[in-house]
Formats: sequence, C-alpha cells, structure tokens
Amino acid sequence: MKKNLGYVAASFMCSVIAITLMLGIERSNQKTELEIDKLREQHQAKAQQVKYAPPTLAIDFTDAAQRTVDAVVHVKTTFELDGGYYTFDPIRHFFFGDGVYQKPPRIGAGAGSGVIISEDGYIVTNNHVIDGASKVEIAMNNNKVYVAEVIGQDPSSDLALLKIEDVDLPKIESGNSDNVRVGEWVLAVGNPFNLESTVTAGIISAKGRDINILANGPNGINAVESFIQTDAAVNPGNSGGALVNTNGELIGINAAIKSNTGSYTGYSFAIPVNIVTKVVKDLIEFGTVQRGYLGVSIKNVDQKLASEEGLQSLIGVYIAETMDRGAARHAGLKHGDVIVKVAEQKVSNVTELQEQVSRFRPGDQVLIAITRDEKLIEIPVVLRNQFGEAEVSYKEELELHEKLGGLFEDISDETKTELEISNGVRIVELKAGKLRSAGISKGFIILSLDDENVQSKAHFFELLESKQGGVLIEGIYPDSKKAYYGFGL
Repeated sequence: MKKNLGYVAASFMCSVIAITLMLGIERSNQKTELEIDKLREQHQAKAQQVKYAPPTLAIDFTDAAQRTVDAVVHVKTTFELDGGYYTFDPIRHFFFGDGVYQKPPRIGAGAGSGVIISEDGYIVTNNHVIDGASKVEIAMNNNKVYVAEVIGQDPSSDLALLKIEDVDLPKIESGNSDNVRVGEWVLAVGNPFNLESTVTAGIISAKGRDINILANGPNGINAVESFIQTDAAVNPGNSGGALVNTNGELIGINAAIKSNTGSYTGYSFAIPVNIVTKVVKDLIEFGTVQRGYLGVSIKNVDQKLASEEGLQSLIGVYIAETMDRGAARHAGLKHGDVIVKVAEQKVSNVTELQEQVSRFRPGDQVLIAITRDEKLIEIPVVLRNQFGEAEVSYKEELELHEKLGGLFEDISDETKTELEISNGVRIVELKAGKLRSAGISKGFIILSLDDENVQSKAHFFELLESKQGGVLIEGIYPDSKKAYYGFGL
C-alpha cells in the first residue's frame, strides 16, 4: 500500500512539473510574440523616418551613346512646291516668236532624323519628315549619302519606313517600351542638321500621353497617340531620331515637342517602340497598317460616371456603345462593361487601351478582361478591321474599300436557293463612295462585273484591281428585283 502511494505521489509531482513547464513555455511564446510585435513596430517606425537617398553611383551614358550614334542618320528631303507653270514673255515673243514657255517648278527642302533598324537598310523616321517629298536622301555619320525608297507611311502613328541599298549597316536593337518606367534615364539621339549625331539626356516624365496632334490615317484608320514624354532636349531636326535607354536599346522614335515657339522648352514626346515594331512589320508585309478594332465607343471612368453608373472603381475604360458588326458585340461585350485588361496588360484609360489594341491585327484573338456587375470576366475577342472584317487586307484592297464605300460578305447557300442564283457577293453596309453615288442600296447582291460572274468577295476585289475606267455591275436585291449600275474607278 505504501509502495502504491509512493507511485501516486511521484506521478502527481511529475504532472505538476509538466504543467508548470508548459505554462512557462506558453508564457515564453507569448512574450516572444509580444517582442516580435514590438520589434516590428519599431522597424516600421524607423522605416517611416528613413528618407530616400539617391544613389551615389554616377550613370555612365557613353556606352549607350557609342552603340547608337552611327545608326541615327540625317534625312534630307526635296519637295516640289508647284509643278511649274506656263507664262507669256512679250520680249521673248518679239525676238524669238515663242513667248509662251513653262517655268521650272519651285523646289523646297526639309530635314529630320532617322533610325536604322536592320543591317540591310530599313530606316524608321516620322511621316511628317518625308510626307509629300519628291526625293529622300540619307546621310550617314561616315559621310556616305544614299537615295532612299519610301516603303510605306502611316499618318495615324506619324511613322514612315524607308529603305536604302547596302549591307552590314549599323543598327539599333529594339527594347520593350512596356518596361519603361517613369523616372528612368534615357538618351535622345538625333542627326538634325547634318552635323553628325547629337545626344541629349533626360528622364521619362510620363507614359501614355495623348497630345492630340496626329490626324487620322487613310482608309479610316484612327490616330493612335500614346507618347512617351521625356525632358531630354529634342528640337525640330531631331524628329525621327532615337530615344534609347541606358543599355542603348531603342524604346521610342522622337516625334514631337510641346512648345509655343517651335523650339524645345522642356517637353518632348516619342512613339513607343512596341508600336513602331508593329507598324514596320505591317508596312513591309502589306504596304499599309493592319489595325485591329474592338468596335466600341468608349470613355474614361471618372467620378461622375462612376456615380451615375454605380461603378465601384475609377480604373478602366467604360463601354458606352458597341458597334454593329463590331468585334466587341460579336464576342459578347456590351454597354456598361468596363475594360481593365487587354492581353494581360492593365489599361486604366482610353489612351492605354488604344495603344494595346493597336498592336494587334484583324483576325487576332485577344483576351479582354472586363468588370460587369462587380465581377471580373475574361472574354476572348477576335478583332476586326475598320470595315468590320476579321481579316487582314493589302493596301490595294483597302484603297478599293474606301473608294467604293461598301462592306461586303459572301452569300449563304440558303440565299442562293431562295433567289435562285449560284454566285454573288452581298453589300451589307454603305457609306460615302462610288457605290452610293451610283444609286446602289444596302442589301444588293453583285452577280457580275463587266459580264464576268463574281464568285466571292475575294474574287470581286481581284476583278476590280484589274479594271480601269468605267465598270458595269449586274445584281439582284433581296426582293428578286434585278438592277444594273455603272460607275468610274
């Protein structure tokens, strides 16, 4: 019995010791947590007191300058101010009997800068530098001079692509303008007065600037302004020059200054290189820019709009309307949706949205993120061109589209059976152009062009491209009424 009581007492003492130890450990843990909390508060308070100190290491621009100066060229342009005109000289008529003669045209000149982007001679400059020029010359830093061919122009982005015939030319490697940060050091490299390349330095002041200076391009292409703003000194002769980062990578093409005097006063603007790359590819492949459209009427979200529509955020682009036959409506976007992302890139305003969409071609599928009823929804959208077609078009076809003023589609087998026809292409939309002027109405099905059967939309444009002068169109309306129309191309 005594032995058993001893065991019980020993067990009790062990339990007391264990409980005491556990309580001590718990108190220790609580104390440690309190100490960590206190220490964290001290760190946070200290961090708030610490002010930012700029790095003491000086930035060296020499490598970036050396990589780029030889690839920035001087662009010299010649313009015919008039085509020459006929005049009468009575003295010449008295002595030589021929008093009527043609004076030579007056010649003007312009200049700017350009950037070599390939070793085989492709050069990017501003469209306003070469627009309307009868001759374009390129002067290199080594004093070599070339006559350049204008490959293509895009007024909607103020870019032009030139080509000179040579190999192994110095070029500038492209960077990524999406990665550009406000406050980042940059160099503006130009060749403004044929005095060899000049370099100025500054920082990125802002991104996505819309300063409303570009006109819309041909074929209904809307202008895209999403400039990189910098305080690097840029003057008129620097137009078309390079904006590069400290690695010597091209991040933009200098395009404009904001000044009442026409000279640099603190602000300059460059076209982001990601837009430049897309435009260059299109001009080389198609001869014109292939711009994808959502087909929406949009506006920035502000406090008033958010209050009226019950929006929870001021970030994004509000869809006020979707267009008939537009990509957005076809994909399921609707009035009241707020676009917040395009292809995984956040967009907070109209300018950023236009920049992101402009990088894609008609027919490209793009993931659009919207907020609707306070929910985030991702919708794949197949972009369309300005004529509502989800396909790219070559320059000649776009020009014909604009000239005709119509939107076309292939007809279905059901329509063929109903109207007892075997071929044709339907006019589904009409605006100002040759078709409307000839008296043609929407819905008309073109059966033949100059007595040759039209098999499809592609065939119709193929036939038109081979025509000159007047053409005769035969067709039928949905009520089976046949009609004939003629117009000049």
